[in-house]
Amino acid sequence: MHKLPIPTELIEHENQKLIGELNRDFDTLGEKLSRRNIDIEAITSRTATFEVAIPTWGVGTGGTRFARFPEAGEPRNLMEKLEDCAVIQQLGRASPTLSPHFPWDTSDDWNAVLEYTHALGLTFDAVNSNTFQDQPGQNYSYKFGSLTHHDAAVRQQAIAHNINCIELGKKIGSKAITVWIADGSNFAGQQDFTHSFELYLQSMKEIYQHLPDDWQLFIEHKIYEPALYSTVIQDWGSSYLAAIELGNKAKCLVDLGHHAPSTNIEMIVARLIQFKKLAGFHFNDSKYGDDDLDAGSIAPFQLFLIFNELITAENRHAETFQPAYMLDQSHNVTDPIESLIASASMVRKSYTQACIVDREALQNFQVANDPMMAHKTLTAAFEADVSAVVAMTRYRAGGAIDPIRVYRASQYRNNKAKTRPQEISSSSGIV
Repeated sequence: MHKLPIPTELIEHENQKLIGELNRDFDTLGEKLSRRNIDIEAITSRTATFEVAIPTWGVGTGGTRFARFPEAGEPRNLMEKLEDCAVIQQLGRASPTLSPHFPWDTSDDWNAVLEYTHALGLTFDAVNSNTFQDQPGQNYSYKFGSLTHHDAAVRQQAIAHNINCIELGKKIGSKAITVWIADGSNFAGQQDFTHSFELYLQSMKEIYQHLPDDWQLFIEHKIYEPALYSTVIQDWGSSYLAAIELGNKAKCLVDLGHHAPSTNIEMIVARLIQFKKLAGFHFNDSKYGDDDLDAGSIAPFQLFLIFNELITAENRHAETFQPAYMLDQSHNVTDPIESLIASASMVRKSYTQACIVDREALQNFQVANDPMMAHKTLTAAFEADVSAVVAMTRYRAGGAIDPIRVYRASQYRNNKAKTRPQEISSSSGIV
């Protein structure tokens, strides 16, 4: 048996300092909710079911096009990433699954990886392929595309990589592969839009044929970057068209940072649910573009509105509704472990808030064409402070009432800095 990264005695010691205050806050919230005929224990039990995967690359420090400022003691290999992910789960109790990225995550002994993963109380989620950057030793470059490259040999190299990711995923118990490509153009006239999409579909059909019967293929879109004029899979419409073309196992992934500013993401979510093509989410936040910020740090109301659609679908048992949830962030100025703990807590909070919406009243106001009361009914749930429910869920599962407080008290980062020499390049593979 492997020892968990944070001493349980420390968690218990810190929890004892806060449990009295938490109990009072929990009881007070319970009284408020009871006046709305909501059972706080039922909500707490439901909150405990919500889990979000941690990306293995997320525990490394990210960067920008201009610089990267490495964090002391950041992981240098997959086994060290697993240990950092275990800290997040041990303290937060919301992230028992991991999403690996190939070839950033490599191993000569996957049995040892699985043994260590399970000993830490973790399992693997969706795997991710990488044809958006060249790797040492590959025969062809992806500078001008991968799955949509004019050269068939380049496309076949990219296809083979995705198939290999599926094979690796089967070894570690995964059931899905996420495919995101950087293919696109920087100049008008550089690319034939129609032909590029045709090549994409041809390549994806080859990958799709290698999916096991119980697997899914998640198609991830992105409005821009690194291609700044056009991207082949630039929005949910292109993603949806590709998923329809490929088959039932292909679905559309929603990354919250991959949309144009002010996009109504919650309505996109509703559409994808309605037509049985929602794969799941990469949670993060953004102000202008991309997905570098912690979930809910800029637009918490938008995050709540997205969960409102998800809970609506969950309550009505929408057909094929089983979304995969994952955090996908680039941590440039914060400790990645702290940011991932905070984000996992934030998405759980938004989930809980969406659970306490008075849906009968909301529907009645919608049917009665009463926009003010419909809006007030919805925002009443968003304005409710459900932090006590989220903290109680952690506490009852053996986690920390205040996970970042315990993390800092453990000196985990400082201790790892002594055994993990700082590297300028990222072990995660990003910038």
